Amino acid sequence: MKTIPVITLTISLLTAAGLPLSAAAQSAATDTQTAAQAANNPADMTDGEVKKIDKDAGKITLKHGDIKNLDMPGMTMVFTVKDKCLLDKVQPGDKVKFRAISDNGKLMVTDVQPVK
Repeated sequence: MKTIPVITLTISLLTAAGLPLSAAAQSAATDTQTAAQAANNPADMTDGEVKKIDKDAGKITLKHGDIKNLDMPGMTMVFTVKDKCLLDKVQPGDKVKFRAISDNGKLMVTDVQPVK
């Protein structure tokens, strides 16, 4: 994923030059950094149970515990998956560990692994 380093470098150069960032740029930087941190931190895997899968829509319904990196309490909800092939790894009823991020305000599952 080359987008994150380019955005981070651009923001670093602008701030080092003393140029102010717009609110939109600051928000994009925060979302990008949050996504990068979540992708690299195995502690952000959350326990869950697959309730439903919609492969055509690229969605998964999970009953999950607290999602710490999103400051979200446990509940059952529908997530979009980053890559539909993630849905081939699991089926309804499976206990899983998954990673979810906020991508510009849209909640997305970026990794899901069945628990053996």
